Amino acid sequence: MSDRLSHLDKAGRARMVDVGDKPVTHRVCVARGEVRMAASTLARITTGNAPKGDVLAVARLAGIQAAKRTAEWIPLAHPLPLDSVRVHLTPESGDASGEARLLIEAVVATHWRTGVEMEALVAVGAAGLTVYDMCKSIDRGMSLEAIRLVRKSGGKSGDWERPGEPPPVGDG
Repeated sequence: MSDRLSHLDKAGRARMVDVGDKPVTHRVCVARGEVRMAASTLARITTGNAPKGDVLAVARLAGIQAAKRTAEWIPLAHPLPLDSVRVHLTPESGDASGEARLLIEAVVATHWRTGVEMEALVAVGAAGLTVYDMCKSIDRGMSLEAIRLVRKSGGKSGDWERPGEPPPVGDG
């Protein structure tokens, strides 16, 4: 790995990396995060009793939409032709403290010259923020936490996996 930051020119100014000469390869990234909330909030989400409607469906769509528009969120990100975006939301019931979690996983794939790490991370963030928005009237104490890249494949740097992470949900 180079110590040189690719988004800086020789004078140290921010720039968009030129990927024009890089080969097109198949790239897949998996990102995860979670929304912590009261167990009663998660129960309302999973039973369809949240004030604003079907939280899981809307959050899934928000994640997909955000991945497709990542270059509008992240100034130096390239607009990418995405092959697929999958967002999985997995409820994890409450513990003795009354806290529960909604686990979020985004799997993003492309055939392109640069990776989809940012698209996967943005998908997780948007899905989690959507959950918060749709449930804040019943649980302002929710928190969006631990957004992280857990796996990537393809490109010059090859495959990478965060130690200790379980395999992707579904068809990851």
